Amino acid sequence: MSISVLRRSAWLAVPLSVGLSLVAVCAPAAAAPDVYEVLYQGEVAGQMKVEHRPARAGQRVDVQFSYRDNGRGPDYKETVDLDANGDLLAYRIEGTSTYGAPTRERYLLRGRKASWQSMVDRGDVEVDGPVGYLPVESSPWISGLLALQATRQRDGELSLLPGGSLRVRKIQTLPATEAAPALGMFEMTGLDLQPSYVWLTEEPKPRFFAFVAPGYAAILPQGQRALIEAMESAQLEAEDAWSEELARTLPHHLREPIVIRNARVFDSEKALLTAPMDVYVFRGRIAEIKLAGSQAREPGSEIDAQGRTLIPGLFDMHAHEDPRATALQLAGGVTTARDMGNDNLMLDTLMRRIDSGERAGARIVPAGFIEGRSEFSARGGFVVDSLEEAKKAADWYAQRGYRQLKLYNSFNPEWVAPLAAYAHDQGLRISGHIPAFMRAEEAVRAGYDELTHINQVLLNFLVQPGDDTRTLQRFYRIMENAHALDLNSVPVQDFVGLLKQRGISVDSTLAVFEDMYQRQGQMHPSYAAVADHFPPAMQRSLRKSGFDVTDKNFARYKASFDKMGEFVAMMFHAGIPLVAGTDYIQGFTLHRELELYVQYGIPAAEALRIATYNGAKFTGTLDRLGSIAPGKSADLVLVDGDPTVDINVLRKPMLTMKEGVVFLPSEIYPRFGIAAFNGQPLIREFEPEAGEAKSPVSPSALHHRHH
Repeated sequence: MSISVLRRSAWLAVPLSVGLSLVAVCAPAAAAPDVYEVLYQGEVAGQMKVEHRPARAGQRVDVQFSYRDNGRGPDYKETVDLDANGDLLAYRIEGTSTYGAPTRERYLLRGRKASWQSMVDRGDVEVDGPVGYLPVESSPWISGLLALQATRQRDGELSLLPGGSLRVRKIQTLPATEAAPALGMFEMTGLDLQPSYVWLTEEPKPRFFAFVAPGYAAILPQGQRALIEAMESAQLEAEDAWSEELARTLPHHLREPIVIRNARVFDSEKALLTAPMDVYVFRGRIAEIKLAGSQAREPGSEIDAQGRTLIPGLFDMHAHEDPRATALQLAGGVTTARDMGNDNLMLDTLMRRIDSGERAGARIVPAGFIEGRSEFSARGGFVVDSLEEAKKAADWYAQRGYRQLKLYNSFNPEWVAPLAAYAHDQGLRISGHIPAFMRAEEAVRAGYDELTHINQVLLNFLVQPGDDTRTLQRFYRIMENAHALDLNSVPVQDFVGLLKQRGISVDSTLAVFEDMYQRQGQMHPSYAAVADHFPPAMQRSLRKSGFDVTDKNFARYKASFDKMGEFVAMMFHAGIPLVAGTDYIQGFTLHRELELYVQYGIPAAEALRIATYNGAKFTGTLDRLGSIAPGKSADLVLVDGDPTVDINVLRKPMLTMKEGVVFLPSEIYPRFGIAAFNGQPLIREFEPEAGEAKSPVSPSALHHRHH
């Protein structure tokens, strides 16, 4: 819900290396504000309380941090010992993380020996010079300690334990007002897949003032909300500059026509590979497809596939796009993303910028988010208090070209049927979570066209009277009981029959639930195959399970996840249309989603069909996307291997083309601190006058000459 990599997990309390990072800095007790508000779209969701007191070596700081959003959130208590310079001597955290897992961690520096023990690892090392310690998860305050230490180092760079480094630089200043001192905005890099920003006071001893996620959330001192707008504006300017630089340097505009030579083409409608073909691209569309070698070279550009596989651009059917991270979709071969809930203004701006080429990213097909108001409400889209307000929200989305609505946990079950009828009259599909105190079968009979998340589907058989699925019950009820569900039972078979009869599609997001059985210290199963390419801090954070998985319940939770996978495969074989979505790290999670489909019994070629043809079908774009055919948009991905035999080759695309523009994953990944997985194909340009081949040139050179 990430990089944003924002997924369904915590926003503020996730490790600094995954998701949005907050920063606070140490200050004397008399100077530092001690109470901060945690705000989600302007509403108070929690607070952070910081208390300073003298200690033998310097000072001790006690931090309490807690918030709730969408029925979940952390509760942390931290004790921090600092020396006279404000550097960390000892750290301790205890509490509960966002999804109910216990959190315990210790760090101690004695002389030159540093030692630590967390839920995921332990270690000790001799240190020589300044060093910071990055907890697996922490309050915002401890993140700020790292920022302060980094500003005192040469070039603003601080080495970190257990690994990696933090770089901090000042970007902008807001002048002092009657209500607040001058504020500096600092950029932090090296911990996450893109920069994050923090606001510090410009005083002799700087202190944390605010963190802002524009259009979404903020943490700042009580009584200072009036400054959010100015901070958002300044931060968006810096974020835009970073994203604009990617949009300037990542696309390669080759001379046309472009021919991709000697590629085996995936026929997504029939789920099979063709013989080697030459695919011609002109003005962003597929112009012609011929047998390889059947036509002489023409002026333009040539991409030598060398017998590799060419597939249609992939669809991520459950994304929450982030302006700074959407280029990662292209690196993973995703050219179209269905956004399933976001800030409406931010999303509209992002879509416009992607469509105009001002941002590098997958095209976005939006779903309109509608939530009911309650103490558990998720923020984003529209939060409504009545059926009439829900209908007005549907009107708003329909008038802006949306073709699907997503309902959420707190939506009133009694409003589903009348809203569905109203929406259907406007050509809108209904999808989403199953509202609390309602079952999936009831939602389908009330008018749902698509079910979202496999846990929401299986709760149909496992939810108990009185269960409030706005809370963590929507996860733990599955974890504790799904393993015993008989998929051959009459209720299950009748439900599957209902889905088939009504043509209900299912967006299972299976991969996003793999941490339900992840042991503390084990690499997150969804990313084990690629984690060694991620930054060190992110690798460590992916070893932390958000759920309370123990030796006693591991086998049961793993069996429950397996039952979810078996149910997805059973739906496929029963003829239920599936769409492939992620809800987590762009690109990487889709690869794992498809791998899981194959693991549980869906043929690899059919899994690939789901991620291409089905994606286009259920976004209403099949007339121009989802398959490789003359006249369709040139959304193409070149992979090294045969994904109809080994679905895992999707993890290493060599080239992504979106509407005829070439993107190279080997260039995109390093910009996010990720080690590249593959090289790039041979690309040649030809002089249009003579048709003579020039010497091969690098794509970077092509870009600068022809952008």
